[in-house]
Amino acid sequence: MNNSPTVPQLFILFFSLCISPIFGQNQDSLPPGREMEIDTMVMVIDTTVVDTVVIRKTQEKIKFIPRSVDLMNPVISFKRTNALDEKPNRFRVPSFWTKVNKLGANFSEVAFVNWNAGGNNSISALGNARFERNYKFRYIQWDNYMEMRYGLNIQDEQKLRKTDDAIRFSSTFGLQRDTISNWYYSAKANFNTQFSNGYKYPDRSSPISRFMAPGYSFLGAGTSYITKDQKFNLYISPITQKATFVLDEELANKGAFGVKKAVLDEDGNVIEEGEKIFLEFGFLVTNQYEKEIYKNMILKHRLTLYTDYLQKFGNIDVDWELNFDLKVNKYVVTTIGTHIIYDDDILFDEQTDASGTIVDAGIPRIQFKQLLGVGVSYAF
Repeated sequence: MNNSPTVPQLFILFFSLCISPIFGQNQDSLPPGREMEIDTMVMVIDTTVVDTVVIRKTQEKIKFIPRSVDLMNPVISFKRTNALDEKPNRFRVPSFWTKVNKLGANFSEVAFVNWNAGGNNSISALGNARFERNYKFRYIQWDNYMEMRYGLNIQDEQKLRKTDDAIRFSSTFGLQRDTISNWYYSAKANFNTQFSNGYKYPDRSSPISRFMAPGYSFLGAGTSYITKDQKFNLYISPITQKATFVLDEELANKGAFGVKKAVLDEDGNVIEEGEKIFLEFGFLVTNQYEKEIYKNMILKHRLTLYTDYLQKFGNIDVDWELNFDLKVNKYVVTTIGTHIIYDDDILFDEQTDASGTIVDAGIPRIQFKQLLGVGVSYAF
């Protein structure tokens, strides 16, 4: 009896061996829970098989997700997003310069008609302008600042009086070692003076100050700590030259603001005119800070401390301004501020004899100014 397989049997065996890997691949590639009816060759699933690549029409939801991570339903919140100050301009050329231009005016007025308690009608006005041009690129920062203020007051039965007068300019150049730290190697230049004559009212015959009498300049180098938002700026300079200018001859002869006064003979005639520049060399610390402490209430602080090495080391000149700006809306602002100055070169209570000779030059005192005003402000 011949037990050798016939040709039809060999063909069936060969065909079975060829198609068995295909069904095995399909069975292994299917995810759990899927069923395939091999007998009827009908696939009741949402899966298409192309060779060994499985392409799914639907994606199963991930079952195990780390805490605080939501991959399927992301949420975007705008609760901490502030509106832009100005509309974006897609055609604007990028610049490393930022600028600030502000013009403002404060007004106050008091009027009386048949007022039993008494009082004088008065009107006060204060104008101010502020300009900034700041450059920041990588390791270099250059800040330039200029402020001008001038105020006037008029009352019944009185002439026009000056209430505020200031010109202030500052330029600071800083260089970083890296972009991580907030410390800079810095060089700083400051200049302060006033617009017009100042008087000790009601006396209007002899001014006690004029334009560039005094004028102050600071020039030095040191280090600065400036935050990324530029709201906090601390400058420390162990080498700063301070120059006091008294370009008015009359005030210079009197020795005003620390300059060397004129040499007079017995009759009061000037033998040697007073010096118009007084130089000092010392230690300077300045600090500027700005913060919104409440909604629409901004605190602005500026402090300057200086002491001279050569003459009176340890005797500190102070110049401190503290202001609160309360914004009513985009244009209306209420300002509350104080200004304190102490400089031992500025003397008060000068005493003279009958011939006009100075008997007592006076003593230094703390100068204090307080401001409360409501006005308008425009930025451009």
